[in-house]
Amino acid sequence: MDLQTIQQAIKQIAAEKGLAPESIMETINSALAAAYRKDFGQKNQNIIFEFDVQSGKMKVYDKKTVVEFPEEIIKAIDENGRDKKYVQEVPEGQEIEPIKFNPKTEILLEDAKKIQKKIKVGEELVVNLEIPADFGRMAAQTAKQVIIQKIREAERETIYNEFKGKEGQLINGVIQRREMRGILVDLGKITALMPYEEQVRNERYNPGERLKFYILRVETSIKGTDIIISRSSPELVRKLFESEIPEIAGKAIDIMAIAREAGSRSKVAVKSNQENIDPIGSCVGQRGARIQTIINEVGGEKIDIIEWSDNAGEFISNALSPARVLGIELEEKEKMAAVTVAEEQLSLAIGREGQNVRLAAKLTGWKINILKATATGEKEEILVVAKEEAPAALASAKMSESAEAKEVKPEKEEKLKREKKPKKASSAKASTSAEATVDRSEAKEKKESKKKAKKASSAKASASAEATVDRSEAEEKKAEVKE
Repeated sequence: MDLQTIQQAIKQIAAEKGLAPESIMETINSALAAAYRKDFGQKNQNIIFEFDVQSGKMKVYDKKTVVEFPEEIIKAIDENGRDKKYVQEVPEGQEIEPIKFNPKTEILLEDAKKIQKKIKVGEELVVNLEIPADFGRMAAQTAKQVIIQKIREAERETIYNEFKGKEGQLINGVIQRREMRGILVDLGKITALMPYEEQVRNERYNPGERLKFYILRVETSIKGTDIIISRSSPELVRKLFESEIPEIAGKAIDIMAIAREAGSRSKVAVKSNQENIDPIGSCVGQRGARIQTIINEVGGEKIDIIEWSDNAGEFISNALSPARVLGIELEEKEKMAAVTVAEEQLSLAIGREGQNVRLAAKLTGWKINILKATATGEKEEILVVAKEEAPAALASAKMSESAEAKEVKPEKEEKLKREKKPKKASSAKASTSAEATVDRSEAKEKKESKKKAKKASSAKASASAEATVDRSEAEEKKAEVKE
């Protein structure tokens, strides 16, 4: 193989794998060093191979660092063997780093001076080795495996560094397939995982569908780089606002807080940094074009845009929109807010299954109690049960009902038993009378059927008698005619 072919192969691999040509050359040098060590290397040799792809020159040498230790350490190294690794034993309770000696990368000063007299401690001793005319089959196989492994490691590192920089950003992906761990999404260079807890409940992910995802985290594992993405994170909404609304991207408007129930509803609190910019109008856009694009990206999820305020009462009032608030009482220490609304605004303030007030509490960070203003001017507190808490509330109600049922007094139980007895007797009489009437009706039916049968038999007998009379008369007439 000539040098030009090798150069083209290096460029092609670098382009396909997205690697630098220098890293490919490092991989080739490591593979050649492994092949040399396989066929011609000796124990404890630190073999370095250099191949110049431009000129075709090769150089191979053994490189070691010159070290020096105290006499007692050198004696311990000699007892262990200078061709073996040595680690100093440290007594318990002492926090000192042990002295280590590695004969593959290090050489004692006295041994180094035998090769090069003027060498000093800390310098590198380089011993040139003979370049072989050819490598054997096993050495070539070793070089091939080293090249494949090194290229894979370099590719993994490149992908990790690339996507680690994209952590916390949006990315486009194509749905591949569903597995036990979650849904696999193709990101181009790598496949990402979307766990079930990061999915939206009412969304359907069909293979081949292209969606936007939020990169939660990028991790390294034994298999390579693991990328975890999400569709239910509130940060997905934040990044969509930043990408669709130039004022937010330009820091003219800030997103102060987001409360989201993925797939159902979100509340976004925005604040303007410039007096001449309306934060809500800028987010909505002309005829709702901007906000509608964001809603389509999250699968039709409803989004409420709320103006941020440093005044807690005003902010809570805005967070409960579209409901209109009559009054607010705040408890700063416990961070509790009692909000009064009119009776016709009650359903709007609470929302479906308590969703509106729940999201408002998440957005503001305050615990919100809803009070209903009555016609007399009094305030009636409304208990709002969250969707997740409803089964528990029903279960506790059933338990209390069963406990009350068990506390019935014995006197009442006796009265109930006495009342039940006559009812049973009357029911028994009614059943016997009903049976008697049934028997009577059956007897009548039998008698009537017998009468009908008798009438039918008598009618048949009279008809047969008339027929015999007619026959005898006809015979007599025939006889008279013959005479």
